[in-house]
Amino acid sequence: MTEPNNGKELILHCGRVVTPARVLENATVILAAGRIQRVSVSKVDADVGGSQEIDLQGTTIFPGFIDVHIHGAVGVDTVAATSDDLLSVSRFLATRGVTGWLPTLVPAPGADYENAVTAIEGSMKQEAEAGRALGARVLGVHYEGPFVNAMQCGALRSEHFKTYAEPSDVAALPIPKDQGTVWLMTLAPEIEGGIELVAELVSRGWVASIGHTRATVEVLDRAFAAGAKHMTHFMNAMAPFNHRAPGPVGWGLARDDATCDIIADGIHLDPFVLRLLMKAKGADRLLLISDAIAAAGKGDGEYNIWGETITVKDRRTSNSRGSIAGSVITMLDAARMMLSLGASEPEVARMSSTNPARLLRLDKDCGAIQEGKRADLVALDRDGNVRLTVIGGRIAYQRQ
Repeated sequence: MTEPNNGKELILHCGRVVTPARVLENATVILAAGRIQRVSVSKVDADVGGSQEIDLQGTTIFPGFIDVHIHGAVGVDTVAATSDDLLSVSRFLATRGVTGWLPTLVPAPGADYENAVTAIEGSMKQEAEAGRALGARVLGVHYEGPFVNAMQCGALRSEHFKTYAEPSDVAALPIPKDQGTVWLMTLAPEIEGGIELVAELVSRGWVASIGHTRATVEVLDRAFAAGAKHMTHFMNAMAPFNHRAPGPVGWGLARDDATCDIIADGIHLDPFVLRLLMKAKGADRLLLISDAIAAAGKGDGEYNIWGETITVKDRRTSNSRGSIAGSVITMLDAARMMLSLGASEPEVARMSSTNPARLLRLDKDCGAIQEGKRADLVALDRDGNVRLTVIGGRIAYQRQ
């Protein structure tokens, strides 16, 4: 159930508040004009001018989750979606504590890319005209490919993969032009022209991420020097670690200045490996993602996605080749998983919000509960369920 507060001041009482440094007990958060105005551990009374107070006793307030890699949910695939479809995903994600997301496109024909980006721009326009978030904010676009390695295709359709030849190969990709939108690309630096591709993307303001790759350490070092400092769904769809050929996994583990995102569903990575990555990389260099597909939020069954049948059974996806084909989790599930494995609440806040915001260069504006930042918050009850989601200072979802 959602009760819009129409932009008036919100005072959130009696929650545990996860700040960048620590967890504040019995704190109060004051929101106004779409921003966090104050975080206090003393009793704060509402102003006479019509503030709305909400008692969140028994909850823990996190910064809103940011999902940088998601292909869809509730039956909607980002490649085939309309603007209204994307807004339905945004509304669903808000119920799961997500306050910002990056629609992620698999390799596809150029016309599909055009239609997808038109839909993204349309959803942003609808939100701008409404003057408020209509669900989790659409932040831009993430191209997963097409410049990736066919030997590590995962569930992607290799017939649409490309090599890089010249800047026009990037210029031809449609992107949302709205001010402040994010453009991210997952690429394999070892493909023909791969290092030049990284340099071109970075020069145009893209975020370059390494994935679907079999690159050697030497090639990865060159890609890093060119500006690719992040890795997509680490350990998945990349050459496995070998003590004589460390490859992308060994490189990612060794580089303290490289960040990695992970699918914490217990399927793409065993829970033991998730614990190992926390120990090896630390919460400051890990990001949680969902890598969710259109079947997320729909339950077990068979779904026609990306031109093939993808089966979901017991939360595991598989295509006709037997490969895992994305996930059906949300960022909420990933956060719960990491908490269950012993990560602290501030660590989970960094992995699910602060670090994604930093990757997308949005961290000056959002990603943490700090005075002056966007009022994007999620309150979880003791069972890890969403009690309240606030986006831009307005209630986007509230469970009574």
